[in-house]
Amino acid sequence: SIDFRLKTLLICVGEENWVDTRTVYIGHREPPPGAEAYIPQRYPDNRIVSSKYTFWNFIPKNLFEQFRRIANFYFLIIFLVQLIIDTPTSPITSGLPLFFVITVTAIKQGYEDWLRHKADNAVNRCPVHVIQHGKVVRKQSRGLRVGDIVLVKEDETFPCDLIFLSSSREDGNCFVTTASLDGESSHKTYYAVQDTQAFNTEEEVDTLWATIECEQPQPDLYNIASVQMFPQFFSVPLLSLNYSMSSAYFNSDFTPLLFPSAVAIYTGMETKMALNYQSKSQKRSAVEKSMNAFLIVYLCILISKALINTVLKYMWQADPNRDEPWYNEKTLSERQRHVVIRALTDFLAFMVLFNYIIPVSMYVTVEMQKFLGSYFISWDEEMFDEELGEGALVNTSDLNEELGQVEYVFTDKTGTLTENNMEFIECCVDGRLYIPHLLYNGQILPEASGADMSDSLPGPGGKEHEELFFRALCLCHTVQVKEEETIDGIKRGIHQGKGTSFYISSSPDEVALVEGMKRLGFTYLRLKDNHMEILNRDDDVERFELLEVLNFDSVRRRMSVIVRSATGQYYLFCKGADSSIFPRVISGKVDQVRARVEHNAVEGLRTLCVAYKTLTQIEYEEVCHLLNSAKLALQERDRKLADAYDIIERNFILLGATAVEDRLQEKAADTIESLHKAGVKVWVLTGDKMETAAATCYASKLFRRSTQILELTTKRTEEQCLHDVLFDLSRTVLRQHGGLTRDTFSSLSADFRDYGLIIDGATLSAVMKPSQDSSSGSYKEIFLEICRNCSAVLCCRMAPLQKAQIVKLIKASKEHPITLAIGDGANDVSMILEAHVGIGIMGKEGRQAARNSDYAIPKFKHLKRMLLVHGHYYYIRIAELVQYFFYKNVCFIFPQFLYQFFCGFSQQPLYDTAYLTLYNISFTSLPILLYSLIEQHVSVDVLKRDPSLYRDIAKNSFLSWRIFIYWTFLGLFDAVVFFFGAFFLFDNTTFISNGQMFGNWTFGALVFTVLVFTVTLKLALDTHYWTWINHFVIWGSLLFYVIFSLLWGGIIWPFLNYQRMYYVFMQMLSSGPAWLSIILLVMVSLLPDVLKKVLCRALWPTTTERIQVSETFAFNSPHLAENCLCWTSKSCFVII
Repeated sequence: SIDFRLKTLLICVGEENWVDTRTVYIGHREPPPGAEAYIPQRYPDNRIVSSKYTFWNFIPKNLFEQFRRIANFYFLIIFLVQLIIDTPTSPITSGLPLFFVITVTAIKQGYEDWLRHKADNAVNRCPVHVIQHGKVVRKQSRGLRVGDIVLVKEDETFPCDLIFLSSSREDGNCFVTTASLDGESSHKTYYAVQDTQAFNTEEEVDTLWATIECEQPQPDLYNIASVQMFPQFFSVPLLSLNYSMSSAYFNSDFTPLLFPSAVAIYTGMETKMALNYQSKSQKRSAVEKSMNAFLIVYLCILISKALINTVLKYMWQADPNRDEPWYNEKTLSERQRHVVIRALTDFLAFMVLFNYIIPVSMYVTVEMQKFLGSYFISWDEEMFDEELGEGALVNTSDLNEELGQVEYVFTDKTGTLTENNMEFIECCVDGRLYIPHLLYNGQILPEASGADMSDSLPGPGGKEHEELFFRALCLCHTVQVKEEETIDGIKRGIHQGKGTSFYISSSPDEVALVEGMKRLGFTYLRLKDNHMEILNRDDDVERFELLEVLNFDSVRRRMSVIVRSATGQYYLFCKGADSSIFPRVISGKVDQVRARVEHNAVEGLRTLCVAYKTLTQIEYEEVCHLLNSAKLALQERDRKLADAYDIIERNFILLGATAVEDRLQEKAADTIESLHKAGVKVWVLTGDKMETAAATCYASKLFRRSTQILELTTKRTEEQCLHDVLFDLSRTVLRQHGGLTRDTFSSLSADFRDYGLIIDGATLSAVMKPSQDSSSGSYKEIFLEICRNCSAVLCCRMAPLQKAQIVKLIKASKEHPITLAIGDGANDVSMILEAHVGIGIMGKEGRQAARNSDYAIPKFKHLKRMLLVHGHYYYIRIAELVQYFFYKNVCFIFPQFLYQFFCGFSQQPLYDTAYLTLYNISFTSLPILLYSLIEQHVSVDVLKRDPSLYRDIAKNSFLSWRIFIYWTFLGLFDAVVFFFGAFFLFDNTTFISNGQMFGNWTFGALVFTVLVFTVTLKLALDTHYWTWINHFVIWGSLLFYVIFSLLWGGIIWPFLNYQRMYYVFMQMLSSGPAWLSIILLVMVSLLPDVLKKVLCRALWPTTTERIQVSETFAFNSPHLAENCLCWTSKSCFVII
C-alpha cells in the first residue's frame, strides 16, 4: 500500500471547499460494460484567454466603457441636443471633438488588446505530444482535453494541470521548477504513481484502463485535496507529489526515446494558475477621478448659469414692452407652444451656449499627452538593460500620472528583488574562518594575507573537526545530482574531467553549501544504492550509507541525517538556524561560532549552524524504533514525528557555521531605501519560506538591524490563539506610537521605534475571516492598524490569489492609498492586475507578468527612476494641464454669461463661431500640450538625488480642492477683468477717429484677444523648462491667432453665407485705445497670480521652490548655489 500523507491546508481567503468531484477517464477510455454507468462530462479546452475583447464585442463593449466616463456621456447628450433643437452653435462644435476622443481611445485600447491576443495565441498554439491509440500525436496546446495522456519533454512547460503516471528515470521521479507558480526557483522532486511508473512505452501507457476521482477546480496552490485513481477494481490514493500544475517548468534526464507521461485533469481556464488570475478590469487613475469630480462641479455651475439665464429671460419678457425684438420675432407656431416647452427649449439652448465651460478638448489633449508621453519611458536609455537587450515597455498609457502617486509598493522576492543566485561565502569551524577564494584544499593562498584569518590553521584535533564539518555538509542535505545538462552548448559538471553533472535541490541554500564544500576540497558525487559518495581532498571516494532523513520544517528550523561510515560508525549530522542549534549543543566552541554568526547576520548573510553526535548500535536501534512508531501512527502523525525529532536531536557537539549570500539584484537595496525616503511603504509578498524571505529583507534594507520584528505566523498562533496574538501585537505598536501612524513620524526615525511585521499565508487566511466573537470585531481592522505602524511588512508562503487579496485589502482601507505591485512570474499576475499600477519584470520566470502588467521594466532598480522621475514629471504635467484647461475655459465662457445681461438674454453669442470652435482646438491647445510633455520644474538629477521631493506631490496634492478653487476664482477674476475692462474703457466713447461706434462683434473680438493673450502668457509664467520648442509654440500660437483673425476678417470667403467678422479685427487694431486696452487688461489679469507667486515663494516656500531657487543660482553662480543648498537643507530641517 502507498503511504498517503496528505496534509489539509487552509484554503485561500474567500474560497469555499468544493464538495463535488470530477471523474477523469484516462485516455478517454470508457469503463467496460457492466462496470459502472458511463456519464460523459464536458470540460473546457486548454485555451488560455487574457484578452479583454473579441472581434464581435469590441465596438459595443468599448463604447459602453467609454460612455461610462461622465465627460463622454455629457458631450454625447449636448451633441444630441444640438441635433434636436435650434441652438446658437453648430452640432459640429461638440460632435467632431467627441468623435475624435472616442476614436483615438478605441484605437489605443484595441491595439493593446490585440497584443494580448497575440501573446495568448503564442501560448495556445504551442505544440504538445499526446498518446492516442498507442501512438504519439502532435497537436496544439489549445486542443488538449481533460483525460488526454500527455508526454512532456525536458525543458518544456506543463501545458495544463497533470497527474504523473510514469517517468523515463528508473526511480520514477522527475525534477520540476515552479518559479512561475510560487516564486521558488529551486528544483522540486515529483514522483510517478507507483502502479504506473513502470510504463515506458506508448503501447504500455495506452493499455491503462483507469479513472481518476479528483476535486473540482479551486485556486489554492498549496491545497491538493484527496485524489484517487481507480485501476479497474481497486483504488489507489495519490500523493500531492504525484500532481503538478501548469506553467511549471520540467527538468529531468531522458533517454532518446522515453519521455514521462501524465494525464490532464484540469485544462485551460480551470487550471490552478488560471484560477489565480484576476479578471482584467479598466483601471482609472486618481487624476481621472479628480477630473470627474471637477467636471461634476462645473456641470453644476453650467446648469446654474443656464437656469439663471432662463429665469431672468422670462422675467425680462414678462413686460409686454420687452418681448423679443422685431428682428427676432417668434413665429406663430413658437407662440402657440406651451410655456414649459418654450422654457425647456431655452434652457437647453443656454446649456449649449455655455457648454464650453466643460472642455471636450481637455480629454482629447489628455489622451494625446498620455499616449505621446508614454514614449518617454520607452525611449529612456537609463532604463535599457544591456544583458536583456531591452528597455522599458508601456502596455497601457492610461496610468502614467499614477506613477507619481504611489503610497504602497507590493513586490515579489524571487527574481524581483533577487537574482535567483545563492553563493557560498564562508564557513567557520571551531572559530577558524574558511573562505573559498582565500583557502583551498586546506592551504592559505597568498592573497589571503590581508584577510582576517586568525587561527586559520587547525590545531591538534582541529583537523579532524574540520574534515568532519566538511563531511557533514556533504551528507546533511536533500541535494540530487542531475546528469548531462547543456547550457548554451556548454555542459556543466561537478568535478572537472570526472563527469558532467550538477546539483539540484528544493532548497537553493543546500546547493550553495554543497558547491561551497566542493570549492574547499570535498565533493558530493551521488546517491547510489542508498549510499552517499564523497570525493575527499585526496581524491579518494568515501561511501556513507544513508539510514534516515529528518526533513527540515519551519517549526524546528533544522534538518538531520543519520549515516553509517565504511568503518561502521553511526553519525547524526544536523544543520539549522542558530536559534534551533545552540540550545541543543552540549560542547564545542559556542562563543566563537556565535560571534561569527552574529557578524555575518549584520552583513545580511544567511547563516546556518552545523552540529553532530555519534550513535552506538543500541542508540541507533532506539532511534529507528522511535521513528517507525511515529511514522506508522494513524492519528496525530505529524505531532508524534515532531516529538520523536525533538528527542533524537539533542546533546550535539557544535562543529561550526556557514554563511550564504542570496544575491540581490543590482541596486535593489538602494531602490528600496530611496522609496522609503520618498514616503512609500514597501511590502514583500512571496511564496517562499519565512527564513529565506526574512534574510532577503535584511539584505535589501527593507528590515534594518534596529527593526523589531513582529511575527504573526502559524508557529505563534499554535502556541497562542489568534485573537490574543493580534491584540498583543497591537498593544506593542500602539504603546510606542500612542495611536499615531508611522507617517506622522516619517522624518523622526531616530526617535521612533522601527517595527517590521512577518505574516504567513495560513495565518492571513484566518485573519481575513470574520471573527467568531462579535464583540471583538473583525481581525482585519486590527491587522491593518498593526501594518500602518510598521515600516515594512513581509508576507511569506502566499498563494497568488492571496497576494491579490492583500493588495485589495490595503486598497479598500480607509485611507484608500494608491498601490503598485511588481513581480516577474505568473504567480504575480493576480496582484499586478489588482493593484492600481502593475509592473512586470522581464525576468527568468517567463513573460506572463510583463504581458499582463501596465508597465514592464528589465530590473527592479529601474523602479526608482520610473516613480521618482517619470512618475513625478507625469503627475506635475497632467495636474497643470487639468487645472489650466478648467481655468482657461472659465476665462472663455464667463464673459459670455455676463454678456447675456446686456443683450436681453437672447442667447446672442459674444464670440464669432470660428473663435468658439478654434479656441480650444487651435489657439490655446498646442502650448499646454507641449508643456504637459516636456516641462521639468526641477532637473532629473535633483529628483534622483532627493527622493523626499516625491512627498510634495503625494495624496494628489496638486489637484486638491483648495488649488482647484484657486484656479477657478483666478479664472473668474480674469473673465470679469476682460469683460468689464473692455466695457468701461469704451463706454460712451467713439472707437475710431471717424466717429464709428463700438460694435458688438468688435467688442467680442477685443475680449477674445485679451483672453487669448492672457491665458497663453499665464502658461508662459508657469513654465520652468524653456527650450526653443516652447518659444516656437507659445509665441507661434499668439502669432497664428493674429494672422488667422486678419485673414478670417480680411477676405471674402465664398463658402460663407455671411461674414460677421469682415474687417472687424483690422478695424479694431487700427485704434490706439484698443492696443492700450489689450496691454493694460492683460497686465491687470496676470498681476494677482504674479503677486501670489512672489509672496508665497518669499514667505512660505515649498521644498521644490527652494530647489528651483538653488538651481537658478547654480546656473548663474556656483558659489552662491552651494550656500543656497546649505540654506535649503537647514530650512527643511527647521520646518520638519
